Amino acid sequence: MNSSANKKALVQERYASIAKSERDSTNSCCSDTACCAPNQSLMAEDYSTFEGYNPEADLALGCGLPVKFAEIKEGNLVVDLGSGAGNDCFVAASIVGNAGRVIGIDFTEAMIERAEQNKNKLKLSNVEFRLGDIESMPIVSNFADVVVSNCVLNLVPNKDIAFSEIFRVLKPGGHFCISDIVLAGDLPEPLKKAAEMYAGCVSGAIKVDDYLKIIEDCGFTNISIRKEKEIVLPEDTLRNYLSDEQMKLLRDSGAAIKSVTVYADKPAKDERNCCEPGNGCC
Repeated sequence: MNSSANKKALVQERYASIAKSERDSTNSCCSDTACCAPNQSLMAEDYSTFEGYNPEADLALGCGLPVKFAEIKEGNLVVDLGSGAGNDCFVAASIVGNAGRVIGIDFTEAMIERAEQNKNKLKLSNVEFRLGDIESMPIVSNFADVVVSNCVLNLVPNKDIAFSEIFRVLKPGGHFCISDIVLAGDLPEPLKKAAEMYAGCVSGAIKVDDYLKIIEDCGFTNISIRKEKEIVLPEDTLRNYLSDEQMKLLRDSGAAIKSVTVYADKPAKDERNCCEPGNGCC
């Protein structure tokens, strides 16, 4: 099994375990099972004031509020990547209404099952969940008005492919709004390489400038960061991975882990003329 497959298998295993458990503080994206302190406020945001919010669907796995900044409108077709138990999907569904549709994609079967259970309890007819990989979405091209995702793209091994897939499934003139974990500066190697931290949303992250460059290279325009906050990991967590000397170097370097919510448009016309079948750039 190659490195990419190994990482995907690890993430699937971790999130399948979360899907089968009851929600508590250890289910957060950076949970104790992912070798982080069990502190929901570390990354997760408060969804409780949003119309459509359902506590049973909120596993505290996110790091932002992408639906807040996604400019979703009534009647839109929305795709949520890494939809988990359905939290963002149900909030989006309350916005698009019966004239719209929301499709959640997740590659963990247990999460799909849990999301379906939540959907059935809510008796929603405008939400659908599909088992699938973000690097090869089970969505036709030029389909969605809006793509959202919450703390998931950083877990995807090949982000170039993932954003190319987002470009493919969006309609011309559509847009995405994604909350994700990125890095400012250089994190110490022991921290980046820890597989547990990868599943906990940190070590799969890349530098923010590289992240935005991938988005630009895929053809998106009007790229902007709508919200940004620093994620401060507790010192006792860091000491699981770093020596005293490395801790000092980290503090002196100014390196940081950040949550960002990024917005970008797919142009109404792709001037690159490369996104037709067989041209291979998207």
